[in-house]
Amino acid sequence: QLQASGGGLVQAGESLRLSCSHSGFGLDFAAIGWFRQVPGKEREGVSCISVGPNTTRYADSVKGRFTISRDSSRKRLYLRMNSLKPEDTAVYFCNGNFASGTYWGQGTQVTVSS
Repeated sequence: QLQASGGGLVQAGESLRLSCSHSGFGLDFAAIGWFRQVPGKEREGVSCISVGPNTTRYADSVKGRFTISRDSSRKRLYLRMNSLKPEDTAVYFCNGNFASGTYWGQGTQVTVSS
């Protein structure tokens, strides 16, 4: 299973770090990343790491503020979110495209107050 954590309530300008454990899977993923969803809107991609070649991607709205990283030894994915804005408020999900299929973790709520 994918398990996300680290969400919370912060003020605009503050930071959070989300964590996603994929200990139930191997390291044979094609891509792993973060999505977010606001009620009434479609889920949108935030950032992802693709392998073969190893590349990272960010949504334009988070470039320069968010940083995705992973710890292979711990099978963890992270999303460091700096300079948070109220429009970053959403439920954040981790997603992995593994050899066995595509999986979603449960969401973690991020709320940014103005």
